[in-house]
Amino acid sequence: MQNVIQLLPDSIANQIAAGEVVQRPASVVKELLENSVDAGAKSVQLVVRDAGRTLVQVIDDGAGMTETDARMSFERHATSKIRSSDDLFKIMTMGFRGEALASIAAVAQVEMRTRRAAEELGTLVRIEGSEIKAQEQISCLPGTNLLIKNLFFNVPARRNFLKSNSVEMRHVLDEFQRVALANPDVAFSLYQDDREVYNLPSGKLSRRIIDMFGKNYREQLASCEEQTPYVTVHGYIGKPESAKKTRNEQYFFVNNRFIRHNYLHHAVIGAYEGTLPDGYHPFYVLFIDIDPSHIDINIHPTKTEIKFDDERSVYAIMMAAVRKAVGVYNLTPSLDFDGNVNFLNNQNSAIERQKAADSGQTNTLQAERGGGSAPRPVMPNWATGFPAGASSFDKPVGAPAKSDAPRPVSTNSSVIFERSKASQSSPSHSDTEPPADWLPAPAPGSADLDAAIDSLTFGSRANQLPPESAEAPESLTEGSTVLQVHGRYLLASVKSGMLVVDQRRAHERILYDQFHAALTKRNGASQQLLFPKTVHVSAVDYQLALDLREELTGLGFQFDESGTNTFVLHGIPALTPGENEEELFSNLLAQLRADTGRLKLERSESLARSLARRSALRHQSRLGEVESRALIDQLFASTNPSYTPTGEPITTVLTLDKIQGLFKT
Repeated sequence: MQNVIQLLPDSIANQIAAGEVVQRPASVVKELLENSVDAGAKSVQLVVRDAGRTLVQVIDDGAGMTETDARMSFERHATSKIRSSDDLFKIMTMGFRGEALASIAAVAQVEMRTRRAAEELGTLVRIEGSEIKAQEQISCLPGTNLLIKNLFFNVPARRNFLKSNSVEMRHVLDEFQRVALANPDVAFSLYQDDREVYNLPSGKLSRRIIDMFGKNYREQLASCEEQTPYVTVHGYIGKPESAKKTRNEQYFFVNNRFIRHNYLHHAVIGAYEGTLPDGYHPFYVLFIDIDPSHIDINIHPTKTEIKFDDERSVYAIMMAAVRKAVGVYNLTPSLDFDGNVNFLNNQNSAIERQKAADSGQTNTLQAERGGGSAPRPVMPNWATGFPAGASSFDKPVGAPAKSDAPRPVSTNSSVIFERSKASQSSPSHSDTEPPADWLPAPAPGSADLDAAIDSLTFGSRANQLPPESAEAPESLTEGSTVLQVHGRYLLASVKSGMLVVDQRRAHERILYDQFHAALTKRNGASQQLLFPKTVHVSAVDYQLALDLREELTGLGFQFDESGTNTFVLHGIPALTPGENEEELFSNLLAQLRADTGRLKLERSESLARSLARRSALRHQSRLGEVESRALIDQLFASTNPSYTPTGEPITTVLTLDKIQGLFKT
């Protein structure tokens, strides 16, 4: 019988390895930039053409290579960083497998010029598809200059699977930002199609963040640092008011290596608990320094995932570090420093500064429980809702002034009686519009807040129904009144019981239909700005806006380029009244970038979804009877009144049997 097993040729083996290491142009950028950092470069220049399809060039002033090393660097598993198996458990460099250059050379045309500073002549190596075309001595600058041309030229199937230039360029920018953030002591520059995108001088981490993301981050950063014998955490976090609805600017680095770690992300979010509005995400750039023997970084081809030998300890230390930064920099309204040993010793002075700063402002920071002395935030007036962009600790509009005097304990029945009596005697409400506080809510002076909250069953019980209970909306009964609850839900009587409508989701569905129609017909009305607004965006969003100019213009946006990563906004869609123009445009781009990275949608579909979500009514929006009924009528006239464009239920019906079941004992 003839033998059938044989060794693969090196060229085929390298192409197989390239399938894991080189997925797109951004993979090449990552590997080459990390090699430059490992070589001790102090200045790195990245040049990209055609989003990396045609050219990816990296020029550094690092150590350079000898003629033999230059040739050996393209062999599989050839590396200068591993000598024995013990070295795998103390890796501090970025690259170590020795697969990057070999994999890249298998699917591209590569040209490398390199010279050590002590040598007079350098080396030129030219390779195409793992085949060496030339190797000779040349005159060149110290360091290494690598040109990667025509990526996937010999694997056309892989080239066809690449996305559009705008998508691929966003991935390139992401990789560039991660390496640049991890190494602020190295100067980086990026040129895209002969246009300078970034020019980042070496300096401190805070300077690198501001240079990369914009000057508006200068006042939004808070230093975060925690040192323990096991692990050290340092970096910067953003203040709650700078939080965004997208998770685009969140970075973890372990021993200067970018990683993704949902477990540690949960620790950071837990430290922000009570300071962020629902659906908002904080900015952070956090570094973890740990003995490499306690981690395993060799579990993923791109090395973006690692394992800790004690994840729980790292989780606890990370949460303590962020929580300390949140407290010391007065980011939270009130904290009990005495009960947390992780805070600094000057905790009492910090509390006094916090009280002094808040004495004349609108935030009510603490209320005394009936039988204890621990400070707790005063719950908001449930009928008025939160102001735009406020956290759950912020004092709502119209709330009473803060008082340090002990407050009497009110029973739940007295709270309801006082609120209902105030509602009946208030002359500010008309017969056609229900009073804003028609539901019982805790009295401003009540200390028994938990008991009063438990009495509110309409909003909570309806909101806890499973998604599959959402039914097709029924028509309103004749003469029924539409009531608004907490600025979030609309209640109306229908034949089978009570219809509950999520106000924000309903508005999102209505806006989506209008935006999608405008994009389809390219006839979106534009509201001209009296004074044009200058909008600064990230390099990724700048490229995205240029790529989507036609669609954005069809929606009603009118803008021109004005310098690096800057636009001048002349008009916005007429369907978005009362919006902050700069925030609308920049947040739309950020939202769109998150959506397109997660969903495979057409441009018009993704753009309509993103703008509808961005422009939907806020939770605290107050609607009168006529406005509430008009919103429901528009919802019923939409293409799908039951679900948002992303599949979230908009309406549900509390049948009479369900309502009756709420009162059973």
